Amino acid sequence: MAALARFCFRHRFVVLLLWVCALAGTAVAAQAAGSRWANDFELPGTESAEAVDLLRASFPQTSGDTDSVVWRVPDGASVRDPQIRERMTEALAGIADVPQVGQVVGPYAPEGERQISGDGRIAYAQVTFTEQAMNLEKENVEEVIDTVQAAAGDVEGLQVELGGEAIQAVQGAPGGLAEVTGIVAAAVILSIAFGSLFAMLLPIVCAVFGIGTGLMTVTLLSHTTDFAEATTLLGSLIGLGVSIDYALFIVTRHRTGLRRGMAVDDSAVRALDTAGRAVLFAGGTVCVALLGMLALGISFLNGVAIAASLTVLLGVAASVTLLPALLGILQTRVLSRRQRRALAERGPEREATPGEPAGEAAGRAVRWSLLVQRRPRLLAGIAVALIAIVSLPLLSLRLGTTDQGNHQESRTTRKAYDLLAEGFGPGFNGPLQLVAETPEPADTRALTALVTQVAETEGVAGVDTPAPAPDGRIAVVRVIPDSAPQDEATDQLIDRLRDDVIPAAEAGTSLDVHVGGVTAINKDFASVITGKLPLFVGIIVALGFVLLLVAFRSVVVPLTAAVMNLLAAAAAFGALVALFQWGWGSDLFGLGREVPITAFLPVVMLAMLFGLSMDYQVFLVSRMHEEWVHHRDNARAVRVGLAESSRVINAAALIMICVFSAFVLSGDLDGVMAGIGLAGAVALDAFVIRTMLVPALMHLIGPANWWLPTWLDRRLPHLAVEPREDTAAGAEDDPRQQELAKTAGHP
Repeated sequence: MAALARFCFRHRFVVLLLWVCALAGTAVAAQAAGSRWANDFELPGTESAEAVDLLRASFPQTSGDTDSVVWRVPDGASVRDPQIRERMTEALAGIADVPQVGQVVGPYAPEGERQISGDGRIAYAQVTFTEQAMNLEKENVEEVIDTVQAAAGDVEGLQVELGGEAIQAVQGAPGGLAEVTGIVAAAVILSIAFGSLFAMLLPIVCAVFGIGTGLMTVTLLSHTTDFAEATTLLGSLIGLGVSIDYALFIVTRHRTGLRRGMAVDDSAVRALDTAGRAVLFAGGTVCVALLGMLALGISFLNGVAIAASLTVLLGVAASVTLLPALLGILQTRVLSRRQRRALAERGPEREATPGEPAGEAAGRAVRWSLLVQRRPRLLAGIAVALIAIVSLPLLSLRLGTTDQGNHQESRTTRKAYDLLAEGFGPGFNGPLQLVAETPEPADTRALTALVTQVAETEGVAGVDTPAPAPDGRIAVVRVIPDSAPQDEATDQLIDRLRDDVIPAAEAGTSLDVHVGGVTAINKDFASVITGKLPLFVGIIVALGFVLLLVAFRSVVVPLTAAVMNLLAAAAAFGALVALFQWGWGSDLFGLGREVPITAFLPVVMLAMLFGLSMDYQVFLVSRMHEEWVHHRDNARAVRVGLAESSRVINAAALIMICVFSAFVLSGDLDGVMAGIGLAGAVALDAFVIRTMLVPALMHLIGPANWWLPTWLDRRLPHLAVEPREDTAAGAEDDPRQQELAKTAGHP
C-alpha cells in the first residue's frame, strides 16, 4: 500500500489523466452502444416458465410483450360514438404498421365487445409485440407512444393512456435526481466536518469517478451479460455511499498527519498504508457479501451481484489510487484556513488517531464510552428492546412484485392501470393464463369441463373461451381474478388452481395444464427467493465470520458481529413491512395502496447490509483489538476503541443515511424501498448496535471476547488490517488514552 500510494502521489497528474480517460471513455462507449437490459424474472423449472415456453413455441406472433392502449370518454359520451371510434380506429391501424408490432386487437371488431366497459366509457386495445420488452427497439416503442398521444388530439374530454412493460421501459423513472441529491447532502455533511472546500470535494470526486466508471462499464457489459435495469440503481445506491465513506476515512487520516507536522507526501503514504488497508478489507467484505448472491443460481441476481460488486471495486480503486494523486495536487489545502494558520503559528499538534474527537466532541465521546462501561446491562436491554419493537412487523413479511399500479400518479402507465381497474375490475391488470397441452386432435370436451370448473372457483371473476394454437395441440384460457395482482387473495387463487381445481379437471383426461401469466411468474419468483433465503443468509454469515476471525484472531467477535448483522437486517425489514406492506407510508410515497415487499430486495439488501455492517464492525473493533494487543485489558480496549472510533462511524453513517434516503426521489418503487430500508438499517446499526449494544456486550463478556483456540491460531493466516509499526506508535504516550485510563481508575 505504501508503494502504491507513493507512486500515485509522485505521478499524480498521470493517474488523474488515466481516471479521466477511463470515465470519459466508458461514458462515450456506453452512449454509443446503448444498453440491453434483461428484465426477465422467469425461472427454469417453475410452472409459469413452462407455460411461457409453450406459448413461445405455439404462438410465435403473440408470444412477445403485450401492452395496452386505454381510453376513456367524459360523462354522457360513449366510446362507440362515431368521432371516438374513427379517431381510435385510425390510431390502432397506425400502431399495427409499426415494426415489431405483431398484433393489435381493438374493441371495434365483432369479437371485441368485451373490451368495452359496462358503462361504455372505457375501452382498451391489446398491442402484442413480436419480442419481449427488453428486446424491443426503443424507437419502435416510442413510435407507438407518439401515435397514441396524437390520437387524443383536439377531441374534448378524450383521455388516452398506455400501459405495459415496453412502455414502462421506454418511459422509465427520471434518472440522476437521487444520486445528485445524495451527493449534495454528503457535501453539506463533509463541509461541516472538514471546514474545507477541497477536503469536502475529495470524497465526492472519488465517488463520481468510481461509480461513474462502474455504471458505464455495467451498461457496456449488458450487451454480453444479463443485467436487469435495476442493477444501475442498486449499483449507484451502494457505490455512492461506500465510495464517499472510504475516501472520508483516508482523508481524515491524512489531515491528522498534516496537523501532526508530517510532510504532505509522508502523510499521504501513511494514510494509505493505514486507513487504506482498512478500506481494502472493508470493500472486500462488501464484495464478498454481494457475490454471495451467485450461490443462489438465479440469473437475475447474478447480474445484480456482479454489477454492484464492480461498482464497489471501482470505488475502492478510486480511493486508493485517485485519492493520493489528488492529495498530491492539493497539498495542504485539504486543511481549513484556520488549521493551516494555526499549524504555521504554533507548530504541529499531537493527535492520537484519525478522526479523534477534540474539545467538546472529545468530552461527549469520553462520557458516552464511560457510561456504556458503567451501565452495560441497562444500555444493552434498551438497545435490544428497541430493535425488537422495530423488527416485530417482520413476522408478517410477504414477498411479491410491484407493478404499474404503484407507479407515480402522473405516469401514463399508472393512469392506464387505474382506468382498466375502474372499467373491468381490479384483477384485470393481472390475468392468469392456463396453458393446456392436448393431444391431436384437441380434447374439446376436457377443455370445456376445465373452463366450467375454473369459472366456478372462488376468487375467479371471469374466464375466456379457450384459444387454440394453429397446430391444435395447445390452448390458452385467460382467467381474470376478482382481486388485484398484488393482493394475497390472488396468490391464494393461484395455489387453489394448481393444487385442487386443475388436478381435478385433468383426472381421467389427456390434458396437461400449466398456470402462467405475469402474476404467476411473479409469485413463482417470490417462492424461489423465499426458499433460497436460508442458504444465502448462511453463506454470507459464514464468509463474514471467517473474514473477521482471520482479521481479529477471535471467535467471539465475529460471532457477535454475525448476530448483530442479523438484528440490523430484521429491523430494516420490519420497518419496510410497516411502511409498505401495511401501508403506513402509502400516502407519503404516493403508492396508492399497500404492496408486498419486492421479492429480490431481501437478497440484495441483506448483501448490502452485511457488507456495510462489517465495515462499521471493522472500524470499531480494529481500534479495540489494537488496544487489547498492547494492554490485555478488555475494559480499557472497549472503552478506548469506542471513544476513538464512534465519531468516524457516526459521520460515515450520517453520510450513508443521506445518500440512501435520497433514493426516495428516484421515482422507482424498488429504489424507494431499498433506500428507506438501508437508511433505517444504517441508522440503527451505527447509532444503536455498534455504539451501544456491541460495546455493552463486549464489556459483559469480558476477556473472552478475544479467545481463540491455540490450534486454530496456528492454522489461520495472518492478515494485518493496520501495519504493525503503526499500531504501536504512540500507544503509551497518547494523552487521549491516558485521560480515558485515569477516568476509569486504570494506570
